[in-house]
Amino acid sequence: MRLSQFHLRTEKETPSDAEIVSHKLMLKAGMIRKLAAGLYTWSPLGLRVLRKVEAVVREEMNRAGAIEMAMPSIQPKELWEETGRWGKFGPQLLKIRDRKDQDYCFTPTAEEAVTDFFRQEIASYKQLPLNFYQITSKFRDEIRPRFGVMRAREFIMKDAYSFHIDEASLHDEYRNMYATYSRIFTRLGLKFRAVAADTGAIGGSASHEFHVLADSGEDSIAYSNHSDYAANVELAEAVAHAERPAAQEALRDVATPTQKTCEEVAALLNIPLTHTVKSVAIIGNDSEGAAQFTLALVRGDHMVNEIKLSKLAGLADYRLATEAEISAALGSEPGFLGPLRSLQPIRVIADRSVAVMADFVVGANKPGFHTAGVNWSRDLPEPEVADIRNVVEGDPSPDGQGTLGLCRGIEVGHVFALGRKYSEAMKCAVLDANGKAVNPAMGCYGIGVSRIVAAAIEQNHDDAGILWPDAMAPWKVAVCVINPKNDPTVSAAAEALHDELNAAGIDTVLDDRGLRPGAMFADMELIGIPHRVVVSGRGLEAGTFEYRARSAAEAENLDHSALLSKLGL
Repeated sequence: MRLSQFHLRTEKETPSDAEIVSHKLMLKAGMIRKLAAGLYTWSPLGLRVLRKVEAVVREEMNRAGAIEMAMPSIQPKELWEETGRWGKFGPQLLKIRDRKDQDYCFTPTAEEAVTDFFRQEIASYKQLPLNFYQITSKFRDEIRPRFGVMRAREFIMKDAYSFHIDEASLHDEYRNMYATYSRIFTRLGLKFRAVAADTGAIGGSASHEFHVLADSGEDSIAYSNHSDYAANVELAEAVAHAERPAAQEALRDVATPTQKTCEEVAALLNIPLTHTVKSVAIIGNDSEGAAQFTLALVRGDHMVNEIKLSKLAGLADYRLATEAEISAALGSEPGFLGPLRSLQPIRVIADRSVAVMADFVVGANKPGFHTAGVNWSRDLPEPEVADIRNVVEGDPSPDGQGTLGLCRGIEVGHVFALGRKYSEAMKCAVLDANGKAVNPAMGCYGIGVSRIVAAAIEQNHDDAGILWPDAMAPWKVAVCVINPKNDPTVSAAAEALHDELNAAGIDTVLDDRGLRPGAMFADMELIGIPHRVVVSGRGLEAGTFEYRARSAAEAENLDHSALLSKLGL
């Protein structure tokens, strides 16, 4: 490939509307151009990177036994009504109407379409298991598209769906896809973690997210320093191994006239924040479905985990209590709440760490006061105990190996064990070995192909631009021609090297645009070519080429044999 015959337009200035590194560099490098909010055109340069990612994904999916297909991006309302998602999916589902007044949606995911295909094509358990996948555009009408292709409305996704006669077969394919994803991200040269995740609205019995590790990631990940345990903070189990000490202090009210937060109370009383308890007032439902006032208690230095809380009985649709509800139940105001002296029966849920505390401080349910020296059994009934907090750095790892650390991650892949949610809703069935109609168990496996491109940049960049892993780079090697006098010998040598490397299977571009060295090298660094080889008259006289790896601080002069060896030939 000659750059003189290719479209490459880089920018010197950082775009003002770009917020994160990948968005800035993709625009500066000319990889993408904005068409409208959340909609981007991929330039020839950007498309080369996108295709490199697609190729690795396709190769590994094929290797894993999945079968590629293609489903329409526009899907009829009737399919989505079968699963109830036409109304439940929310405003992210872009709905359109054709000239016959028929309703359709621009699909954000394809569970309905693939299940419809399956129920028309497959009749017997003997044809199972099957795993169908596609790589195609998806659309989600994000309320606030941002960060370039990281959170765009239209994006490229690989989605796969497997069908099984029983859970054992589904489990096997889940493990197969887990291993496949690990190979994909390893081949792409990314630092990543597979983390246990919440199944969320899509449903299912098991779920893992694959995160590219980057400081700009929107997700917080907890990981063990001594094992491969990792989980999204929303799901990571908070373990409390300590035993509750014996009570030492007398129960007493202390004046806290303006101190409403645990931090302020701890500072006033000159005690550690870990000796205080935070009370969060919420409204859930009792066993009869009636509204129930509940206090969720966490240690003063901890935060309530909303997802964990919502999984407890009666709290699936909980909400925060109003000031009027707090006053009626506790006779207090926010900032001085606690489980003591309630005016009516309330439900008290203590986090595991709170359940092992003694002589702690809580709100006194009196404006301007907190109560110190509080102990379970003596001053309060033993509480309902549950894991309801976010883990923090240094917590014991749930697998018993080491302690937890926290890092940021960008989700680029997700695997779900869906079960029979969709096959039952859509009356999709096959005959089992006894001739009985059964709904197949399903798995769902997605990879954000276009998001991987942005995530890789977030993880691999410096002040000069992008540092692509070899597998994702638009070209592995750039041969740069330094030819101020239009010397045909230099041009011929550069072309010969370019042709030789390509013939050997190394994707190489020839920068024959005639730019000055500074501008040419800046472009190659910006667009992230992993290896740069400079061909010049001076070098040819010395029998050498100037070689520099994109990640190296200095260039080195190599003869032809040493250069080929450096490039892996």
